[in-house]
Amino acid sequence: MQRTATGLPFDDIRNLFLSLPAPDATAEAAARARQGQLVKPPGALGRLEDIAVKIAGWQGREIPRIDRPTVAVFAGTHGVARRGVSPYPPEVTKQMVATFTAGKAAVNQICGVFGAGLRVFDLALDIPTRDIVEEDALTEAECAATMAFGMEALAGEPDLLCLGEMGIGNTTVAAAICHGLYGGVAAEWVGPGTGATGAVLAAKIAAVEQAVARCRGHLDDPLEVLRRLGGRELAAMAGAILAARMQRVPVVLDGYVATAAAAVLHALDPSALDHCFAGHVSAEPAHGRVLERLGLKPLLDLGMRLGEGSGAALSIGVIKAAIACHGGMATFAEAGVADA
Repeated sequence: MQRTATGLPFDDIRNLFLSLPAPDATAEAAARARQGQLVKPPGALGRLEDIAVKIAGWQGREIPRIDRPTVAVFAGTHGVARRGVSPYPPEVTKQMVATFTAGKAAVNQICGVFGAGLRVFDLALDIPTRDIVEEDALTEAECAATMAFGMEALAGEPDLLCLGEMGIGNTTVAAAICHGLYGGVAAEWVGPGTGATGAVLAAKIAAVEQAVARCRGHLDDPLEVLRRLGGRELAAMAGAILAARMQRVPVVLDGYVATAAAAVLHALDPSALDHCFAGHVSAEPAHGRVLERLGLKPLLDLGMRLGEGSGAALSIGVIKAAIACHGGMATFAEAGVADA
């Protein structure tokens, strides 16, 4: 993955991969031992036990806490949207950002239920990225700067960061990134998104095919795949994931678009997502295939395909429950219950 320093904007991003922190093995071991002492049969809480142990490792303490969960929604606009790849017009992106701000979207309601903060990042909505069929979405400088901006999602010191997005056309660029990273044929990676069928779906597949073919000589470098085929919200999410890793903050990914952004980091270093959870598997057909490649098993499978961080936000309840059981249950000794 590492390349010779060139003085170009991506160098700073690549250098971060040289010092990715690992989880605290001592805290993980202590948390795993505690799970074996709680008043339940071994393994009876299934994946809830693994969630608690994983967060313990990243927080560096036997009994972790989730007090400041935050959902960060990154919104961007895309030049490729002019090609009719979505049944919704591009202006819906700005309209939905206004809905988030007014507290009236689905993600607002879910955040309210689980006590999560919501931050919405407007990524130059009046300036769409370039049409990926004809030219690169972003320059290297623009992409690196947007990744750095995404790192601002950690400014409020969340102890759990859930990532979501909004951007008409962004399942097209997510599909292009996955096709660029993993090969195959475009149709394998393109799905209905917000409801594309018929001619709209055909236009979406054609756009992905043509965009990836245009970039054929640059697909061996994941960061080049991101800047040439992606969008601002994907670059920002990639930056947020990387910043969270440096600060040892667990991350929850939302749907196909957020997972495509994460896939770029995984392609650079397979350990780059060790601090991440997949909040859910969406109804977008390719999402599950990408999660398999990343080695992430979704916490929820509810047939959702909304985006805006909704699935990641909903999984906060599962994660909080895992932490509550881990820290609040009595041990066999404390409860005076005979162990097996």
